[in-house]
Amino acid sequence: MLMLEEIFKIKKAENSEAFNLRMMRGLSWLKKAYDLNETPDLQYMSLWIAFNALYAQGTKPNEECLPQFLQMLCQKDAEGKLGQVLWGKFCQPVQMLLQRHALYQGFWDYQNAKISIEQFKAELAQDMELQRLAMQQQDTSAMLILLFKRLNTLHIQLMQGGMSCGSAVNRKYMQDCCRVLDALVPVMILLLLENASTLDLGKPFYPVVQVC
Repeated sequence: MLMLEEIFKIKKAENSEAFNLRMMRGLSWLKKAYDLNETPDLQYMSLWIAFNALYAQGTKPNEECLPQFLQMLCQKDAEGKLGQVLWGKFCQPVQMLLQRHALYQGFWDYQNAKISIEQFKAELAQDMELQRLAMQQQDTSAMLILLFKRLNTLHIQLMQGGMSCGSAVNRKYMQDCCRVLDALVPVMILLLLENASTLDLGKPFYPVVQVC
């Protein structure tokens, strides 16, 4: 964290005001997440806000801008820093998260009768095949997109009151989600700082303004 803050300070004058605002917001929520080790629910919320601050385009759907952002990061990740997280130390937690039905949106769509059991099974089988191919090819970009679909499902469930605070039912995978996101977000911030000129996503939808 201290290293990221130092790099940000050193490079701040070179970057646009909008880029610096995104970095400041992301770093502030990442720092807060470190204070919430004992409360995974709140830690996850802080980590997700830190992540969202880096790329969010306001009302633009996550399904559209999130994959684009992850692909852009991977293209600039010449040293494979993101891949080291996915295929190295956190390989097992990532695999476990991808296999949990509770983190797959289609599971909840089926539970709420939005899709049939046949459609759920077909879509899940397709998702599992994408996982198999991503693993076989060590495709970091494809794996990140699949992983963040799961993490986004958890974010939505949490923010819509779909679980109790400190719930024992969700605790294990909540902790794993925190560990994985906690490993990925600092790498993403570092990649953004290293490639500020080409990864500047412009003014956030909620800039700093004087309120009357």
